[in-house]
Amino acid sequence: MALKLNSADARTRSSIQIFIVVGLCCFFYILGAWQRGGFGKGDSIALEMTKHSADCNIVPNLNFETHHAGEVGNVDESEKPKSFEPCHPNYVDYTPCQDQRRAMTFPRDNMIYRERHCPREEEKLHCLIPAPKGYVTPFPWPKSRDYVPYANAPYKALTVEKAIQNWIQYEGNVFRFPGGGTQFPQGADKYIDQLASVIPITNGTVRTALDTGCGVASWGAYLWSRNVIAMSFAPRDSHEAQVQFALERGVPAVIGVLGTIKMPYPSRAFDMAHCSRCLIPWGANDGMYMKEVDRVLRPGGYWVLSGPPINWRNNYKSWQRPKKELQEEQQKIEDAAKLLCWEKKHEKGEIAIWQKRVNGEACRGRRDDSSFCKAGEANDVWYKKMDACVTPYPDVSSSEEVAGGKLKPFPERLYAVPPRIASGSVPGVSVETYQEDNQKWKKHVDAYKKINRLIDSGRYRNILDLNAGLGGFAAALDSSKLWVMNVMPTIAEKDTLGVIYERGLIGIYHDWCEAFSTYPRTYDLIHAHGLFSLYQDKCNLEDILLEMDRILRPEGAVIFRDEVDVLIKVKKITAGMRWDTKMVDHEDGPLVPEKILVAVKQYWVAGGNSTAAQ
Repeated sequence: MALKLNSADARTRSSIQIFIVVGLCCFFYILGAWQRGGFGKGDSIALEMTKHSADCNIVPNLNFETHHAGEVGNVDESEKPKSFEPCHPNYVDYTPCQDQRRAMTFPRDNMIYRERHCPREEEKLHCLIPAPKGYVTPFPWPKSRDYVPYANAPYKALTVEKAIQNWIQYEGNVFRFPGGGTQFPQGADKYIDQLASVIPITNGTVRTALDTGCGVASWGAYLWSRNVIAMSFAPRDSHEAQVQFALERGVPAVIGVLGTIKMPYPSRAFDMAHCSRCLIPWGANDGMYMKEVDRVLRPGGYWVLSGPPINWRNNYKSWQRPKKELQEEQQKIEDAAKLLCWEKKHEKGEIAIWQKRVNGEACRGRRDDSSFCKAGEANDVWYKKMDACVTPYPDVSSSEEVAGGKLKPFPERLYAVPPRIASGSVPGVSVETYQEDNQKWKKHVDAYKKINRLIDSGRYRNILDLNAGLGGFAAALDSSKLWVMNVMPTIAEKDTLGVIYERGLIGIYHDWCEAFSTYPRTYDLIHAHGLFSLYQDKCNLEDILLEMDRILRPEGAVIFRDEVDVLIKVKKITAGMRWDTKMVDHEDGPLVPEKILVAVKQYWVAGGNSTAAQ
């Protein structure tokens, strides 16, 4: 039962509550005005936000007071929080699990040295990765697709090495991305038009795509306007900052390579997979890499290969490679495709397109069961060796049925019941619990938007959900202005990443006891629901928070949602991390033990002492 207050106490508490909510609301408006954005330091977004700062949309039932005095009282406020110092400026682009120096100590066979090799516990940095001098907030989408501030990724090597291929150009204080690529010098749009003459890209049938060896991810950048979201990856190699450029542009990407370890994605995830002169030896190792693509490709999905060895007869001279070598290379690819029972739909110029069959009934001529992977291993991928076996289709009852279930076109599939849930293949998740989860996250996201009005303003483009569940947070945020990388912790009780892909969203498996496969400063907003409750007995919470700081942009925001006692521990650590934080009650009121902790990373750069925007 709620305690009764006298009218004076009630008015006082109400006044304090409103004052604090207005304060945080207006804090985010001021933050918008602070943003260092490209050509104009604050640009039109902040100006527009400031115009409406008088209407902060007060929510009376959001109270920043904890209402859990017992837990708070147990914290010794007199104890000074541990202060984390800046790392050396040499670490501005540090990627712990893809560190160049460590990589060179591993074998080069099958790209082993480019795979994840994380530092041992005693080698971990316990400092804050600085931003480079002159760092600015990226341009809002869609301008960011074409322009990246030079100060954010000051590497000109690609402008020289790829000068004639129209990848990237340096113009004054920005890089410009004309949309070209090695295989599409006339631009990604025209290249995608060629693919769309064969693949149903425009009607929502194809929604999720995988771009292997993505370069600066222009293919994924230009697919966005067609409502297709691409998961792009490339190794951290001699082409400095490929993935960094992709994320600066606002395009989903991770550091990754096809080597000896399975890709960190679930089976039957992507509607389309793509390689544009990605230099992956597709026919090698008994077609192992094609088999891995087959694992993550949805029944009925498409695989695009452009560049060598396609059309080798007409191009072997310009490629300066022997005819016989190219012929053998293509034959190995054709043989692997035949084994996988892919149907070749198109070959013209240097582009070839195959389609995966919708079920195994059409593939009865394949080898016997000895060539198939073991049942139940299709999603067991974290640090698991890639096998030269074929992932079997789910069973079907007719030759017309799509194995694993047919998906609705996007955007209808975003809230349609995913086949994995409808079939009961995710233990403990029913149609009813799925629908309840969607309603819950719509309510949560509405509350977030009232706390931080910048969320759907265009200020946050790259968003990371550290513990994505069924993807309800990303679905409720769905907007052309942003995208969400949904992370499925490898220690989560339920593996629902396949469900997330069936909704037309993207995501990745990851263990947060290790660093994420991305560059520093690549996410604008991070969401962590129940993450620290999940990990508090698994690894050091301080390490997770330092990793969050590494990958969060200056003046980026974090939303924690967890039990109050866990958030108190988090808040204590972040007090020494140059973050501003504020605790908020659950939107259902102060008696709910789950709380929200909102944080904003201060602006500071290498070699400077600035802790706030100037």
